[in-house]
Amino acid sequence: MPAPVRHLVLASTSPRRRELLARIGVTPARIAAPDIDETPLKGELPRAYVARLALGKALAVERAADEVVLAGDTTVAVGRRILEKPVDEADLRRMLGLLSGRRHHVWSGVCVVDADGRPRVRVADTIVAFKVLSAAEIDWYVESGEGVGKAGGYAIQGRAETFVRFLSGSHSNVVGLPLFETRALLSAAGVPLG
Repeated sequence: MPAPVRHLVLASTSPRRRELLARIGVTPARIAAPDIDETPLKGELPRAYVARLALGKALAVERAADEVVLAGDTTVAVGRRILEKPVDEADLRRMLGLLSGRRHHVWSGVCVVDADGRPRVRVADTIVAFKVLSAAEIDWYVESGEGVGKAGGYAIQGRAETFVRFLSGSHSNVVGLPLFETRALLSAAGVPLG
């Protein structure tokens, strides 16, 4: 049985993750920004990549004895190719071109380090298919600025949702935190849920 939990630490500065946690009645006591190298390892597959980063982020945050740490990482993958956050407008256009008219996977790793210091990791996979994007649609999306700083170069909770013709799996996963897996991990760690 885990030790009593008084505080949840969210190892992420993402406002989307805070909003998603609020949907399950959870408000972090504090926010901490983990500082880890997010470069994929040579030959690393997307599932292993997000699991490794979620664990690394959770362990990179200082934790008091009565705290539980929650960390997550989300990436978009076309086949084995990991699409990180675009570095500039040209990179964003390249990513949207790769996603145009095809299915891709959105992988999220979630890690909870319980009050006893035990880390648990779960991974979620959602399949998303975009319509074929015209040059004008890519221009419209790039000019919106919405894809900046987003894995795969898009935010499904915004304009990019109009590109989605098929989704199989967790919508919250694509936003950035799979709530089913997160709720299970927090519950197992003794975090009170709403």
